[in-house]
Amino acid sequence: MEQLDLNFVRSHFPAFSEEKLKDKAFFENAGGSYMCKQVIERFDRYFKQRKVQPYGFYEASALAGEEMDSARARMAEYLNVNTDEVLFGPSTSQNTYVLAQSFLENMNESDEIIVSDQEHEANAGAWHRMSKRGIKVKVWQIETDTGSLNIKDLEKLITPKTKFIAVTHCSNIVGEINEIREISKIAQNNGSLLIVDGVSYCPHGLPDVNELGADIYFFSAYKTYGPHQGVMVIRQKAKQALTNQSHFFNSKYSDKFMVPAGPDHAQVAACNGIIDYFDAVYEHHLQENGEHNKHKKPKIVAKLFREHEIKLLKPLLDYFRGNEKTRLLGPGDNVLRAPTVAFTVKNKNSSEIANQLNEYNIMAGAGDFYAVRPLKALGINPEDGVVRLSFVHYTSMEEINMLLNALEEII
Repeated sequence: MEQLDLNFVRSHFPAFSEEKLKDKAFFENAGGSYMCKQVIERFDRYFKQRKVQPYGFYEASALAGEEMDSARARMAEYLNVNTDEVLFGPSTSQNTYVLAQSFLENMNESDEIIVSDQEHEANAGAWHRMSKRGIKVKVWQIETDTGSLNIKDLEKLITPKTKFIAVTHCSNIVGEINEIREISKIAQNNGSLLIVDGVSYCPHGLPDVNELGADIYFFSAYKTYGPHQGVMVIRQKAKQALTNQSHFFNSKYSDKFMVPAGPDHAQVAACNGIIDYFDAVYEHHLQENGEHNKHKKPKIVAKLFREHEIKLLKPLLDYFRGNEKTRLLGPGDNVLRAPTVAFTVKNKNSSEIANQLNEYNIMAGAGDFYAVRPLKALGINPEDGVVRLSFVHYTSMEEINMLLNALEEII
């Protein structure tokens, strides 16, 4: 099947059957997606049958540990990395905070880091605070009219002292998909590490981290149809620059050394449900033409998602491109960006627009979305912020049309 079977997809999300959500269109997916039924079922089974200390000597305990290990191994397969390079932590913000403490133990005041100004605070605050310890923090500034990052500006900033570069795969307000492979080549040639925030990219298809060349890559499972966990890939090269942040006796465990607190067993196990869902999408669509290639499975699923999203994104971008009353952040090309569309309206508060959209049964958000730094760089007052319309592959064209009609009436 060349196109995404939307009826099949939506049948895997209980939210679409809920009476209270009936006739409402969900456009705040960048803040957290609906949870697929496979994750809910994994939670249900775990809490009923395996809510015990895992990795023990009796069956319930052993099965609990096996399910956690399975989540890690299957997530690694989808991301095309080694199982011992995948960790689960409480959140992306917490994961980067712990990473920063670990890096600092092997750094000195002559070291430099580069942080893009396009970042959600999860991939900014922890790095900027390093300046209090004498580390030189260089800001890779965005273009103030477009919000884009220019590779040439990065090349001017990087020096032999640059320990790492921190950049988002896709900004949660600008929406542009950055050229991570190109950035990784620059980092590698300089002997620097590359840290990539994939939180706003991964809902649209998990990437091949090995192919991207990122040394550390992280995202949030609750934005990829799962539980509230942070998922983090730390490649072997990056581990050499890090020190154990867990109990001293956990230093030898690749799944524990960067997680000071114990893992949330049920949430880690439930991450299996994300992969269960992706596998179901793959099997359903590939059976139609008899094609099976499990090695390419993650890319096939991501392609199905992205092609559907790209088609739906075009009429929305066309609307803003021709509207002089609005300011669209990021590119107007539906192929160059994720379906995360932030905008402002002349002479209207963003919160006012979001409230009016709600009257039309459009669930959307307004505010700074923890992207205070890029909003300031773009000349936007974070206190008012932007309106953000974000959707994923389970969104329908009918919902896009519903949104467009509402925008036409309000704006």
